[in-house]
Amino acid sequence: MENKNNEQLYLFHQGTYYCAYEYLGAHPFEENGKTGYIFRTWAPNASKINVVGDFNLWDNTKNPMKKISEGGVWEAKIYGAKQFDKYKFEIFDKNNYARLKADPYAFMNETNGKTASIVYDIEGYKWNDKGYIEYRNSKNNYESPMNIYELNFASWKKQSDCSYYTYRMLADELIPYVLDMGYTHIEIMPITEYPFDGSWGYQVTGYFSPTSRFGEPKDFMYFVDKCHENGISVIMDWVPAHFPKDEYGLIEFDGTCLYENQGWDRKEHKSWGTRRFDYGRKEVQCFLVSSAMFFIKKYHIDGIRVDAVASMLYLDYDKKPGEWIPNQFGNNRNLEAVAFLQKLNASIFKEFPNVLMIAEESTAWPLVTKPTNVGGLGFNFKWNIGWMNDSLEYMSTDPYFRKSIHNKLTFSMFYAFSENFILPISHDEVVYGKCSLLNKMFGDYYDKFKSMRAYLSYMFAHPGKKLTFMGCEFAQFKEWDYQAGIDFCLLDFETHKNMHKFVKALNHFYLETRELYEEDFSWKGFDWIVPDDNNQNVLVFKRMDKSGNELIYAVNFSPNTQDNYDIPVDSLEYTEVFSTDWEEFGGSGIRNIDLVATKQNFKGKDYKLTIKIPAFSGVFLSKKSKEIRLD
Repeated sequence: MENKNNEQLYLFHQGTYYCAYEYLGAHPFEENGKTGYIFRTWAPNASKINVVGDFNLWDNTKNPMKKISEGGVWEAKIYGAKQFDKYKFEIFDKNNYARLKADPYAFMNETNGKTASIVYDIEGYKWNDKGYIEYRNSKNNYESPMNIYELNFASWKKQSDCSYYTYRMLADELIPYVLDMGYTHIEIMPITEYPFDGSWGYQVTGYFSPTSRFGEPKDFMYFVDKCHENGISVIMDWVPAHFPKDEYGLIEFDGTCLYENQGWDRKEHKSWGTRRFDYGRKEVQCFLVSSAMFFIKKYHIDGIRVDAVASMLYLDYDKKPGEWIPNQFGNNRNLEAVAFLQKLNASIFKEFPNVLMIAEESTAWPLVTKPTNVGGLGFNFKWNIGWMNDSLEYMSTDPYFRKSIHNKLTFSMFYAFSENFILPISHDEVVYGKCSLLNKMFGDYYDKFKSMRAYLSYMFAHPGKKLTFMGCEFAQFKEWDYQAGIDFCLLDFETHKNMHKFVKALNHFYLETRELYEEDFSWKGFDWIVPDDNNQNVLVFKRMDKSGNELIYAVNFSPNTQDNYDIPVDSLEYTEVFSTDWEEFGGSGIRNIDLVATKQNFKGKDYKLTIKIPAFSGVFLSKKSKEIRLD
């Protein structure tokens, strides 16, 4: 055991121990018929440390820790400590000032104003997802449908007394709902323990503990297990960019800047009021990589979306001139953060080559989704925030003036295949006065619903995987409120019920239509037909699958129906397979039936096809007979 401990300590201090949670934290032991827990923490600048908790009545004289490595790991073996005992570390700095700290590696923590860590044995859950994991490991993520339902556990639904749904209640209600609606993945806003509800989970204090707001760790395992039993993949948001200044947390853990950067220019995240991690420190690298690895290994998480990557990459992020120091090459790149992200992704893909590592990166940083061996950051997907900003600006503009910003719809195709993109309509777009997705649409009440259906069809036709935030599926009117559940009561109203029916049908159409997902990252899957009809607010393009099957998509973002719109095609007969204007979705019911093209040379093609594109609508046409099922 001593040799193994020495090896673990060596790797930890070298920055290459990516299962640090197996050693640090609180772990059960049995010795000479007695049981207890062994506690370890990293605090190199502490003068002494005591473990205090329920097991010693919080007496700071009972369980002093012993320093067991020159790098500053401390240890205490406590007989009689048991599951669910609360505890903290009393850490004395060099000036003998004591701080009570939660365990950075705790598997469970108190919440809702309480700050102790909780002894918890995470071993022993019996998983039922072996078949799903085998399927996940063999799947080609790039050629498969990916339709992500982003949600916040605290505000998807509330119980009648306004308390939270538990992990197990969410498993019982959320999973059947997501499955019925046709989503393939769920993305959970951060559930790593956090003290402040208003941070939505993005100010983390427990990097190895699912929040206790919704139950204990094995309840979350149950939730993931049930998702997998139903074929739903689980992505979690994860925040390595910064951490909060709560006194019991990581801030100045041993009386010095330990987890945070020591440099005056790199320590603080000014706008968020948080501290930035020190990515150059080996033990901090182990801490963060181990956190991500922990949720993939122990909770069978299928993907991690790394939050606020841009804030990590740039030394001048959120800073004015004079508030930052250039790197050794004289530019604004945070070389330590770049190296950390490359290490994170390379380490995870080495062990789990088919999980998702998704970057929320809002700039044009190159090679985000390219391998680390060619200089990339090593993610396999990135949010396309440029597409989102441009397209939503277009939809919020009066249709009369859209002809002058037609490029907001077409510019994305200049860079669509430079990265492996996900098209996100996320929580960030429906808060802070930005309006709900429905209210971003220009027009009166009914035009908003038409436009939103057309916009979603454009999103699903555009290359890239898909993500929408909870509430968008039934056109929530108000912005997202983290303190309240989303307004499922709107389904009592016909327009919202029809939107819900539409989104379900669109989701299932997407799942059944290979042209919409098999070639998302190559020009082999996309070709313009009419890119430049800005006068009529019309776009027409086609999508192709790997077998060469084609699907034509035409969208009309004007209030005028195009009854005789000519497009060049290369085949004789077409049929309408999906339209946002179908009556069952609340549309006018204008359809393209038995379309037969005219044989004539038209814009470089052998045939001219005349179609109808209803006002504020998108239509999908196919050469083959294909009907969408609405059941």
